[in-house]
Amino acid sequence: MKLKYIIPILFIALFTVACSSDDDSDAIINEVENLKKIQELTNATHTVELFNATGKFETGYNAISIRIKDNGTNNYVENASLSWMPVMQMPTMKHSSPKSDILKSLGKKTLYEGFIVYQMANLDGSGWSLTIEYSIDGTNYSVASDIIVMQSEYQNVTSFMGADDTRYLIAMIEPQTPKIAINKLKLGLFKMETMMSFPVVEDYKITLDPRMPGMGNHSSPNNTDLTYNLANKMYEGNLSLTMTGYWVLNLKLLNTLDEVLKGENVTEEHPKSSLYLELEF
Repeated sequence: MKLKYIIPILFIALFTVACSSDDDSDAIINEVENLKKIQELTNATHTVELFNATGKFETGYNAISIRIKDNGTNNYVENASLSWMPVMQMPTMKHSSPKSDILKSLGKKTLYEGFIVYQMANLDGSGWSLTIEYSIDGTNYSVASDIIVMQSEYQNVTSFMGADDTRYLIAMIEPQTPKIAINKLKLGLFKMETMMSFPVVEDYKITLDPRMPGMGNHSSPNNTDLTYNLANKMYEGNLSLTMTGYWVLNLKLLNTLDEVLKGENVTEEHPKSSLYLELEF
C-alpha cells in the first residue's frame, strides 16, 4: 500500500480512539444524569457526593447513590470500599438507624449504592449526621457532616415495641409509584439490637389488610401476606389498589412460631390495626 493511503488511515484510527476516550469520559459523568444531588461531604482529599431520585432525605426508606471525587485531579474513584453510620442526636441520647452495606452499582464505574431508613425527624429536619468511612488503595479516609432529614407526608415507616419486648421497625420500600392494579409490596423489617445496630429480621410473616378510611373502610381483593425473600432480605407480597385515594395498610407481625408480636385484625369495632403504614396516590 502506498504511503499516501496509509497516512489518512492512521489519522482516522487515531481520531476514532480519541473520540472513544471522550465518550468514555462522558459516560462516567452521565452515571448520575437521572439522579439529583442531595449533599456533598468533604475532607482535605476527597468530596463524597450523595444522590437519590428526589435530591433530599426523608423519613422512611432512602435509596442512595455515592461518588467519591479526588479533590486534586477532579477524577472520580473507581475502586473503593465504603461504610456509613447515620446518627440521630436527641436531647439525652443518640441512636442510629437501619442501613445496608454499600456496594458498587451494577454496570457503573464510579457509582456506589445502598440504603438508609430514617425512622424519625425533627420538624426543621435537623438532628441527623452521617459519617462515611472509606478505603482507597489501602489508605483509610473519613468524612462526616450534619444532614437534613424531613418528615414524609405519610407514615411510610413505623417503630414499635413487640410483645416479645423487642423494638422493631418496618419500612415501605415499594411501591414507590402506586397504581390501580396488583402492586408488588416490599417492606423492610429490622430490630433494634443496640442503639447503633438494626439488623434485618428473617423468616417472620407480615399479614396485610389494606383499607380506605374515607370510603367506608373497604378493602380490596387479591392481596397476599408478606413473606421473607432471602435473596434481597425484604418481605414481599401483593397489594391490590382498586382506586386512587388514601389507603391504610393494616399489618400484623408474626414470629416464626406464628405468635402475633404487634397488630390486630380489622373489624367494625376496630377499624385500624395498631401496626400500619399509609399511602396516597
